[in-house]
Amino acid sequence: MKRPLNVTGLRQAELERLRARLGRLFAALEEAAELAALDGAGAWLPPVDLFESEGAIVVCVELPGVKPEHVEVTVRDGHLRVSGRKRKGAPRGPVSHLCSERSYGRFTRAVALRHPVRVEGATAELRDGLLTVRLPKLADRRGAEHRIEVMSAE
Repeated sequence: MKRPLNVTGLRQAELERLRARLGRLFAALEEAAELAALDGAGAWLPPVDLFESEGAIVVCVELPGVKPEHVEVTVRDGHLRVSGRKRKGAPRGPVSHLCSERSYGRFTRAVALRHPVRVEGATAELRDGLLTVRLPKLADRRGAEHRIEVMSAE
């Protein structure tokens, strides 16, 4: 005996998968546009890890060989942006490169935070080529009761 097909549930699941794919596509397009906006030669995208704990959003960005004074971290419109420059050290004496795979030049990464954060308590630390940005979450106030005083119109 065949069970009836739940068409509504299938449609909903397919719509959710499509929404997730479109979200990833828009994020990739945003990063591509940011990369194109940089001064082309030498631009690169550092790898990023994004974590969420109960009280904070943590973003880790690999920035080997980058000094803290060459990094800028900003939060705006629900996005964390890390940008800066990785300078290439000048070798001493005549050099003939046999292989050069490391990236240099300007970089920028924008990460959607997907949760409201408190920028007042945010920290950023660059240690051993790893930038760790901690952004405390705002307390979820949905469902909290707020009393509003009623005034007389007289």
